[in-house]
Amino acid sequence: MNTDRNTFFIGTLYSLAAYVLWGLLPIYWKWIEHVPAGEILAHRIAWSFVFVVGIIYLTKKSSSFRQQLYMFWKSPKSMIPVLIAGILISCNWFIYIWAVNHEQMVEASLGYYINPLLSVLLGVIVLREKMSNWQFIALCFAGIGVAILTVEHGQIPLISIALAFSFALYGLVKKIIKLDSLFSLAIETALVLPVALIYLLSLEGKGTGMFVTSSLPTTILLICSGVATALPLLFFAEGLQRISLSLNGFFQYLAPTISLLLAIFVYHEPFSKIQLISFMFIWCGLILFTLSSTNVVKISEKKTASV
Repeated sequence: MNTDRNTFFIGTLYSLAAYVLWGLLPIYWKWIEHVPAGEILAHRIAWSFVFVVGIIYLTKKSSSFRQQLYMFWKSPKSMIPVLIAGILISCNWFIYIWAVNHEQMVEASLGYYINPLLSVLLGVIVLREKMSNWQFIALCFAGIGVAILTVEHGQIPLISIALAFSFALYGLVKKIIKLDSLFSLAIETALVLPVALIYLLSLEGKGTGMFVTSSLPTTILLICSGVATALPLLFFAEGLQRISLSLNGFFQYLAPTISLLLAIFVYHEPFSKIQLISFMFIWCGLILFTLSSTNVVKISEKKTASV
């Protein structure tokens, strides 16, 4: 029993650490907001690869990693989903960095609130998963929230939609791949690494790159962007092995909530009453969605059916 409690406690700490770090990550990008988003992304890809490969060797998983690479080498077609995953997560990273450094954190956090609901919709459409009545109602609430924002702005919240779609599609591809999270991240970054390196070398060749010409703190922060990227992903993977998926589902809303609070109270981004109403609809949808994965809603559905 004590062992189970310790496992649950450690898993909870890992998961909380992952989502808190993701929520605080905008602070990191604000520190280097003078660096163009494309250059930050390229460094993030390059140094993430270095950090993850280093972790693989330090944890003595290099032989398993080489076996996985050999399997991909024998079947190049199996590499396509991993390449798609690498492109999707790179797009997601770029949009998020750009949004944070252009005072669009509120809209960015909205994207990650919408993401889990969109993942359910993709599961129904692509994987033919069943959607409960409560999940359908949750999606309707989220749709109303997005519609309110669209009417207020006079245009679709493209940043939110792009972030939600790219990450939901990334999750869908990862579900299809079924590869160890550490190995998957290493291979994903390896596949997009050549493009990132060519871009960085071209910038430095033109003398417009920030890595060499900028201050030492900026250079250090660009190098450490790999750690800032990979560490919460590793914590997330470790936590998920020790706690239930439903509990992890509750924790996943910590990151966008922390980012939203930072946007409003630290970086003083505007947050109107209309936006609050929109977020309230989405939050209601998220509550229903989360409860639909627990016994609370399932019990109520059974009682209704019996009547």
